[in-house]
Amino acid sequence: MEYKVTVATGTSEYSGTNNYIYVTLVGEKGESERTLLDNPGLDFCRGAVDDYTVHTTSPLGRILLVRLEKEKYWVEDNWFCRYVKVAVPGDAAHLTFPCYRWLVGNVKVELREGAAKKQTDDYLPELLAHRKTELCERQKTYRWQAWAPGIPKCIDAKSEADLPQDARFDNEKRSDFEGSLQYALLELSLKKLAIKFGRSWTDLDDFKRIFWKLRSPIAEYTMQHWKEDWFFGYQFLNGSNPRMIQRCQELPSNFPLSGDMVQASLAPRTTLDKELKAGNIYLVDYAIVDGVPTNVIRNQQQYIAAPLCLLYEHPDEGLIPIAIQLEQNPGRDSLMFLPSDPPLAWLLAKMWVRHSEFQVFQLLSHLLRTHLVAEVFCVATLRQLPAVHPIYKLLTPHLRYTLEINCRGRTQLISADGIFKRVVSTGGDGLLVLAQREYKILTYRSLQPPYDFLDRGVTKLKNYFYRDHALMLWDVIQSFVTGMVSLYYSSDSDVVEDPELQAWIKDAVEEGFVDVPQFGLDSELKSKKELVTLLSVIIFTCTAQHAATNNGQFDWCAWVPNTPCTMRQPPPTDKDAITMQLIMDTLPDISQSCVELAITWHLGRAQPDAIPMGQYVEQYFTESQAQQLIDRFRKDLKEVEEQIVSQNKGVELQYLYLCPSRIENSITI
Repeated sequence: MEYKVTVATGTSEYSGTNNYIYVTLVGEKGESERTLLDNPGLDFCRGAVDDYTVHTTSPLGRILLVRLEKEKYWVEDNWFCRYVKVAVPGDAAHLTFPCYRWLVGNVKVELREGAAKKQTDDYLPELLAHRKTELCERQKTYRWQAWAPGIPKCIDAKSEADLPQDARFDNEKRSDFEGSLQYALLELSLKKLAIKFGRSWTDLDDFKRIFWKLRSPIAEYTMQHWKEDWFFGYQFLNGSNPRMIQRCQELPSNFPLSGDMVQASLAPRTTLDKELKAGNIYLVDYAIVDGVPTNVIRNQQQYIAAPLCLLYEHPDEGLIPIAIQLEQNPGRDSLMFLPSDPPLAWLLAKMWVRHSEFQVFQLLSHLLRTHLVAEVFCVATLRQLPAVHPIYKLLTPHLRYTLEINCRGRTQLISADGIFKRVVSTGGDGLLVLAQREYKILTYRSLQPPYDFLDRGVTKLKNYFYRDHALMLWDVIQSFVTGMVSLYYSSDSDVVEDPELQAWIKDAVEEGFVDVPQFGLDSELKSKKELVTLLSVIIFTCTAQHAATNNGQFDWCAWVPNTPCTMRQPPPTDKDAITMQLIMDTLPDISQSCVELAITWHLGRAQPDAIPMGQYVEQYFTESQAQQLIDRFRKDLKEVEEQIVSQNKGVELQYLYLCPSRIENSITI
């Protein structure tokens, strides 16, 4: 008998191979010949889809596996296979066997047909053995490692070079990532050279001298409006760290503020007590950075503060700051900064708040609460779910490239000699202390948007576009996940009785999050609802939440005085002694400012190879019902996009970070 076999090679650079490729069809009734795939001309070129004929002496019955083998021809040449299709004689339909992996060295892989199957759906010994073998091999390849005590575990790799090829960037992605960093650093060097032969920082306008090609409309808007109180308040809602603000119903005991002190900032005929009861007072508290060890950069001590910032939702002016205290444990002579203070004093107090904001959003909101949370589920998925499992198929596109970007982050950003150590006030020992503090209080509940907004008391806060868009996306994600889970799990007992799924959640909780004491995620899944919520959290974290904290960092940090990465002088102790010279001596110097500008551009820019949210380039699901759910998901995302674009029409300061077309499908930067 003759079986027609179609083999598709990857479309990225260097996906093709000149090595020998063999195929064997494994059926219920036997195996085909081991067939060398060799047509006239070049086989397995980049993007090629080649047809071959495989002979058998008798019918194979149901095709269970496709076995691919690669052997070296002269020199080793890796190959990326997208999929294999098999046409069975007398059957009009093709069977699709997704691959989407690299074959490296003399290697053999066996592919399952694309229909998603739980372990309980398989009964043939060959298929059960295949699942077990695949996971045993993956568990040897992907191992847990404790990067540091008190934070989630990560992949066991000293650098991205230690990762398997399947977890690495494609060549185009790697070239762009490294090229864009070099471009940014080259411009940085030219700026430093130009400024070195000019004059030093003397006033705030001098920061304009590092705005060259690296710029954005919002960054320029920030440069123009950053001193304005309404703009300061706006950033707590829709800037790069929109998760800190919370309703204040009672002033903290360590915040000795009287109503008279802020009366001039309130609307007519009201008081602070009335506004507290009415729910119009909000607090941003940076207690988490209090006492964190500070960096020493080029033998100069750097400084941090742990501010409390009180904000008021004014009926006419929007959300505005009305009081700032720069320390957590005030003494008799501690300063309470107010809008009525000398302008430079009030401005410097706001800068100290924004400086704390840089530390929290970069390390905690961005790196720890998206990148490292996603990595736990990425490692657990690779270790515990075979490629044929429906949850593996659902999650894999949302975990693409996360291991490499996290390895690069650990080696290039937050390492002992990384960029944070060079320019950030919490670089060095402070990073780990801050991370450990965050993970002592991190909860699974806080990763669920509806609970997050409810618990912070911000459900009625006006112009909170991040909240509104996040909730729209959460609903769409949850609807999609509900459909997918219901397709493969008809009841709660199906969830409970899936041993691979239970091993997955157990590995994530008892290994990945073992040092996160308050996380609150059970190591067993007892219902479809629990599974839907968890999968929604993972997908939301890897898409929308990462976009909200990552994509705007250049917009809000490029104008360095708005969000300084470090402070070179201690917090002020005398309002009347605050001069422009003190402010310039406190803000990052020329070199630090240039690095901040370059790195936030490099990390926050749109990625040229980005796969937008909901666009599944690699088709892991072959069933029509699953494909219909994906189509519905895309339509729902398109409706969200249209709604967001419509809301922003004619608005001067637009909030577009959560447009699905601008959200990547996974954490890749």
